This record gives sequence, C-alpha cells and structure tokens, in this order.
Amino acid sequence: MDVGMVCKKLSGREAGRTCVIVEQIDKNFVMVDSPGVRRRRCNIRHLDPTEITVDIKEGASGADVEKALGKVKIPDEA
Repeated sequence: MDVGMVCKKLSGREAGRTCVIVEQIDKNFVMVDSPGVRRRRCNIRHLDPTEITVDIKEGASGADVEKALGKVKIPDEA
C-alpha cells in the first residue's frame, strides 16, 4: 500500500468510509486521513484498497488530502 492510495475502512466506527493513506508506518500499519475519517494509525488488514490514487506527499496535511480528493471521482459510499 502506497501513499496516496484511496481505501475503504472495513472495521471500526468509521467502517465503510473512504480514506487516503498519508504515511507508511511499518509493514502492518499506515496513517490514514480524509474529511470523513480522523487522522489515525490503521492496520492494513482493516482497509480495502481501490484502484484510485491521489497525488499527495507523505505526511500531507488534512487540507491537502481534502483538496486532492476533490480532484478525483470517488464512487458513492455505501
């Protein structure tokens, strides 16, 4: 999983919401963020990656993530 990859959360209170990987912590954990998901560490087994990626730098701010997501077409959340 790479920085900028758009994913759906599979578990937790934000399950079903779209998020973006903003940082690779180690082989099992990444930092995710998006307007509907609080920036937090997440196990990669709890993410469903999509084919969509956004152009952000590692450790990008929440505003940068929101701006990048506004430029791509995200399928409706279930």
